[in-house]
Amino acid sequence: MDEKQSFDFWYAVNNTEIVLMPSQHLETFGSTVLQYRLVAEMMDSVNRIRIREGRLQAHQPHIITPEAYSQTVLEGFGEQAEQYVEWLKQHERDVRILQYGYTLRQEAFSEHIVTDNIKNVVERIKGEVEAGNDSLTAVVQGVDDPWDVCVVKLFWEVIRQSAAPNIRELQKQRMFDDDGGVPRGVRSELDAAFTAAARDASQIEMLAQKLQRYNLFEEYQDRFFSLVKGK
Repeated sequence: MDEKQSFDFWYAVNNTEIVLMPSQHLETFGSTVLQYRLVAEMMDSVNRIRIREGRLQAHQPHIITPEAYSQTVLEGFGEQAEQYVEWLKQHERDVRILQYGYTLRQEAFSEHIVTDNIKNVVERIKGEVEAGNDSLTAVVQGVDDPWDVCVVKLFWEVIRQSAAPNIRELQKQRMFDDDGGVPRGVRSELDAAFTAAARDASQIEMLAQKLQRYNLFEEYQDRFFSLVKGK
């Protein structure tokens, strides 16, 4: 990363304020769609405010094996946003007990520009979201460029907020219990993947990727190759 890129993404991180966090945490046993509204003053344009609206889709979090690392896939985001995620992976170790291997997609993205004081715009949008009583919408004040870093910071804060309740709910289901040196939740996920692959051959490649990701392919290889031969 060159010096300018480093400055740009840290500038974005340090100038991002999450004005309103979603009041609901990420789903433990299902997918979640987050809505965001990002407000930023345009560069070199006083009182010209760009408002971006979009959705981030998060998939169900999974327990990781001791050897595995959290994986985050970014689709449609810039290089500096990806670099910020890599930095977070290295420094935010407290969220690694769960694999938040989410795909961040800029879905239903739109933007428009208004002329007003940024504080007025932020307060107006915050009021609209609160009045709508949407528990999965966030309001963010950030920078116009690189704005996608602001969205990544939002998503990471949502992960941090969600980790504790996600872990509690998984513990209630005994998903962290040891099963032959592997968390029970991982075994359950792999069993479900084998079942899906037995029904649909197109799922075999995804099953293989899961086994590799958890470093368990060798343990499951007899079962895997038996499944492949049966297709």
